[in-house]
Amino acid sequence: MEAAQVQVTGVKLDRTETGLDIVLETAEGKPLTIDATKFRREGNNLIAEIPNATLALPQGQTFVAENPTADIATVQVEQAGGTIRVSVAGNNALPKTEVTLKTGGLAYSLNPEGDEADDELVVTGAGRGAYRVPNASTATRTDTPIRDIPQSIQVVPQQVLRDRNVNTLTEAVETVSGVVDGSDYFGAPTGARIIRGFSQSGNFRNGFRDADFFTLTGLGTIDRVEVLKGPASVLFGAVEPGGIINVVTKQPLSEPFHELAFEAGNRAFIQPSIDFSGPLNDNKTILYRLIASYQRSDGFQDFVNTNLTTIAPTLTFKLGDQTDLNLYYEYIDFDGIPEQYTSILSDNSFLPRSFYQGYPGYTFADITTQKIGYTLNHRFSDSLQIRNSFSVSANKVRERYTLALDVVDDRFLPQIAQDREYSQDNYFGQIDLLGKFNTGSISHQVLIGFDFNRNVENFESNRSRIPALDVLNPNYNIPRPNYVPGRSFDELTESYGVYIQDQIALLDNLKLLIGGRFDWVSQTPDTSTLNPLTQNDFAFSPRIGLVYQPSRSISLYASYSRSFIPTFEFNADDQPFEPTKGTQYEAGIKVDFLNGKLSTTLAAYQITKANVTTPNPDPELAALGFSIQTGEQRSRGLELDIAGEISPGWRVIGSYAYTDARVTEDNTIPVGNRLVNVPENQASLWTTYEIQNGSLKGLGFGLGLFYVSERQGDLDNSFTIPSYLRTDASVFYRRGQFNAAINIRNLFDADYIRASEASRTFLRRGAPFTITGSIRWEF
Repeated sequence: MEAAQVQVTGVKLDRTETGLDIVLETAEGKPLTIDATKFRREGNNLIAEIPNATLALPQGQTFVAENPTADIATVQVEQAGGTIRVSVAGNNALPKTEVTLKTGGLAYSLNPEGDEADDELVVTGAGRGAYRVPNASTATRTDTPIRDIPQSIQVVPQQVLRDRNVNTLTEAVETVSGVVDGSDYFGAPTGARIIRGFSQSGNFRNGFRDADFFTLTGLGTIDRVEVLKGPASVLFGAVEPGGIINVVTKQPLSEPFHELAFEAGNRAFIQPSIDFSGPLNDNKTILYRLIASYQRSDGFQDFVNTNLTTIAPTLTFKLGDQTDLNLYYEYIDFDGIPEQYTSILSDNSFLPRSFYQGYPGYTFADITTQKIGYTLNHRFSDSLQIRNSFSVSANKVRERYTLALDVVDDRFLPQIAQDREYSQDNYFGQIDLLGKFNTGSISHQVLIGFDFNRNVENFESNRSRIPALDVLNPNYNIPRPNYVPGRSFDELTESYGVYIQDQIALLDNLKLLIGGRFDWVSQTPDTSTLNPLTQNDFAFSPRIGLVYQPSRSISLYASYSRSFIPTFEFNADDQPFEPTKGTQYEAGIKVDFLNGKLSTTLAAYQITKANVTTPNPDPELAALGFSIQTGEQRSRGLELDIAGEISPGWRVIGSYAYTDARVTEDNTIPVGNRLVNVPENQASLWTTYEIQNGSLKGLGFGLGLFYVSERQGDLDNSFTIPSYLRTDASVFYRRGQFNAAINIRNLFDADYIRASEASRTFLRRGAPFTITGSIRWEF
């Protein structure tokens, strides 16, 4: 005989001197069946499940409170079949606040107990968490369970970043399906990634547009990386249709946390760093975090050396129980002689990996990125809040470099020298209103927002022709280049967007996501001219998706979404081009295994990118540089991602992607040609095992396999980039607050090309065998 269902008629949160109480009120004071031994942790979440219970709340079937304490992001109470699930999500790690579940005069602690538990999962600072993250914010701008999102979104958590010991954002997303290296800016931590066949320059930072290709990203400030697949214009404005990468940064903690770290490796690599956080006053209403690091290394190419400095302070102010203010600043500086491109020769062989195909005496780069901003969050009630954010990203680039123009023969590389200065100031502001309400038995979570973006770019270039480089007998001592003025401009781009989104729970297991956005974009390519020409564009970007959950562990979903990106050109009739439009259809299934410890996502999609510019069919107009807007590209594929814990101590994150990305309409490129640098098959696997008991407890090992099939080097498909398989490995030891590791990247010294920029001379080489030792100490 089934046990009777007990109705929970009210949920309250009470702040106490010792922490936070979650109070469950039942009809007629009936007792709930609670087994505290089955409380568990999932990533940054504390989970309690109460069987034979039903939510009967006045506001609907779900209770959600955001940021009830400094280190708790959300408290959520929801119905899951005949069970009530209580989930408490920490900001950057498991909450340190004492969380107590109270009902009928009884109290149960949700926090891990005892020192031994803390040794298994350090819950301060960056923490040692799981590979599986149940919630993400990028897809909806709300903290939403991934299983409720009708789109593929993958999260790379802090633990994976640490276990792999990655040094760039491009390395960080190597475990995500459908994402490949789109080349970086001279070896600096900027660069582009190709997602589902389409290049996305730059990325987002806590949901803000983080400038573009020249913007540096400090990996030490990142808590996790969220990759949203497919068109994202509905919330983020003008972006390519493949998807976006959003980095979520580390935030101040309410408990003292201090970490010292030092890394050293081959090619003169060193990196000391600090990460300090905690309260600045007794009542913990002012919190701080300070992250700083210095990195120095030589390159695998001759003459290359780089230096990278990062300083990032953050302050959080608790302005009462309902209002939080977060202020941040980030300074990143890169300087040195950066890595050069490499070339493919006529017999499809490559220049030696260490060969520097330029003139190092006339090459250097100094890139400085400064980011400053704030986020203000005010909760009127548990069901209504307002958020306001503002950010500035300022980039300055001073560089000299020499560049190979083309492969004339297999010996002499024609060269050009450039002396450039570039600056970019990117201003981004946003205001969101988030409300929750019911219409009958249907619950809504509505987001209404407005944002603006102002981007100012100044560019000045001087250039000079210089002697060709003899690759068989290089002579790097050439006369000083005679620079003459080249291209210069002052460009202004402004955009405004208004958006609305509704997350609708039609039933407990049937959820609808619907939204739309209007954008207005204007660009003045050169404001320094007497009569500057401005192009104005307008776009509407919709999204609709449905999720059906036949059980607690399975989510079936389907979605339709569109994106846009302006095309700042004019046709032969002096009419501006329409924005490029991306349209995606996606369907998939998300399944949790092993009681939620292991999660998988299988997605199938098709993206069509229309309004691509192609040369004018009139030869005379084409010779003058005029284009027409009739091109089309299409990408379709299948992706599988998996992340979590198979058994105690054995963690895994991996992926597979099949991508068929081709030209479908064009005047000059043959229809059917593959898009640049997009592999048909790509797979990754990173797994670690940590010994759980005995005298070797804390000792662990990691293994990574990364496969990329052959790719086309240009749109003409005139040459092919070979496939590669790279093997990574690690050995580590963790005990209490001490962590030591040895990480090896490219264990078997595979020689491979990691990216192409559509030219036989603009190829990026993968680094050879790289070994790094690291020591971290928390106190």
